Amino acid sequence: MKTYRVLARLLAYPDADLVAATAELAAVLEGEGLLPRPQRRALRPLLAELAAGDVLDLQAGYVDLFDRVRSLSLNLFEHVHGEGRERGQAMVELVELYRSRGLDVTARELPDHLPLVLEFLSLEPAAEAARLLAETAPVLALLAARLDKRGSAYAAVFHALLHLAGAGTAAVADDAAADEDSPEALDRAWEEAAVAFGPDGAPGIARGGDAAGCGRAQEWVARMQGAREGAGR
Repeated sequence: MKTYRVLARLLAYPDADLVAATAELAAVLEGEGLLPRPQRRALRPLLAELAAGDVLDLQAGYVDLFDRVRSLSLNLFEHVHGEGRERGQAMVELVELYRSRGLDVTARELPDHLPLVLEFLSLEPAAEAARLLAETAPVLALLAARLDKRGSAYAAVFHALLHLAGAGTAAVADDAAADEDSPEALDRAWEEAAVAFGPDGAPGIARGGDAAGCGRAQEWVARMQGAREGAGR
């Protein structure tokens, strides 16, 4: 599914190739029609921002947003507070799964990096991709809310992903009341609370859920592997 790849590209570190390809990316979204018109229209400001921006300025803004603010990290498992063996095993299994699908994981990309996850999902059947994406909806919702509060055009990507996951936008409200506007406040919220995701995780924040979060991450990877094996039979 090309739409997943387009959204992955929009969330990747911007470079000259991305700037040059914005019109092509917009055409792919229109042509495939996986996202409804309001969602495609909401992505136009980000596409325009990328198309008109200076590459170095775009890169600096991206780093300030996603790399320097921990609560906006694009590494999904960071939001379940896992630093133990369980998280490490989930990461190893993700790498193996990607390689089985021909995805090259470079040294600068962690396997739970959202653009890489979306690349994997683009190779799955539409229903299976949506089901697996839906299990990350609590993380996607929190990131959407935090980016909305910052007035970032990148928020539209997360709203599009929530739509693909069948999660709508209702889950976003949970984080809006908890967060303040400053990056420091967002980081405090990140450090105080872990996100529970998976089939049993409610959209929102789970206090004191480190071990459970790691387990959910590993279970999610196992379901991704199961989906791949099922498709191969």
